[in-house]
Amino acid sequence: MNLRVTPLEGVPTVKPGDNLAKLCQTSLLQSNIELQDGDILVLAQKIVSKAENRFRKLADVTISKHALDLEQKSGKDPALIQLILDESLEILRVREGLIVVEHKLGFVCANAGIDQSNVDREEGWVLLLPENPDRSAAEIRAELRESTGARFGILIIDSHGRAWRNGVAGIAIGLSGMPALVDQRGLPDRSGRSLGITTVGVADELAAAASLMMGQANEGTPIVHVRGFPYPLREGSLTELLREKQDDLFR
Repeated sequence: MNLRVTPLEGVPTVKPGDNLAKLCQTSLLQSNIELQDGDILVLAQKIVSKAENRFRKLADVTISKHALDLEQKSGKDPALIQLILDESLEILRVREGLIVVEHKLGFVCANAGIDQSNVDREEGWVLLLPENPDRSAAEIRAELRESTGARFGILIIDSHGRAWRNGVAGIAIGLSGMPALVDQRGLPDRSGRSLGITTVGVADELAAAASLMMGQANEGTPIVHVRGFPYPLREGSLTELLREKQDDLFR
């Protein structure tokens, strides 16, 4: 197996309304890469959110009593807390500087994934996650496939913490044309013993690899090309990775 993870060159600062499919195609040309069957393009969540104009101005937010109550526990700006509430299904944990939620997209994350860094606007603006990252990935893929004819996948990733380990890591929040989960139950291991419980979160594994190439702060390479993904491509979605609440021992 030979997995090649290549940051694309020449990606400009993304603005609301930008066509990400055309931007990907231009960056592939500048990087001398021709999209082939089996390839995957990994996009940082931030450029997808920017292109979809998911900016919000804190001064324009109407603050509820619930947000004011959470201000006392978290110490956060009540306008930011209100946006966290608006983007969440449930508040799970609160402490100074942190609000852990179940996001409307179904996963658990800190502060509803709302970003205040590198939003390319003056202070007082924040950036929300894409409204529907699976749909965003599918639209980018459809346009690129029409122009290239290749059979490939699109993966949108973000950096999240984890309940049981320190540090953030890249995870999948949206995808199209690739599996999120690979079920290996029933396959033999090296000793010939049938695997009984093994399912692999391949989208998250690839997200972590791509995140290494993107970096966590300067975001100069928000699109990564992957060749050699070791699993067959198929239609997939984020829901494959989301554990049902009744099976989540951390809740």
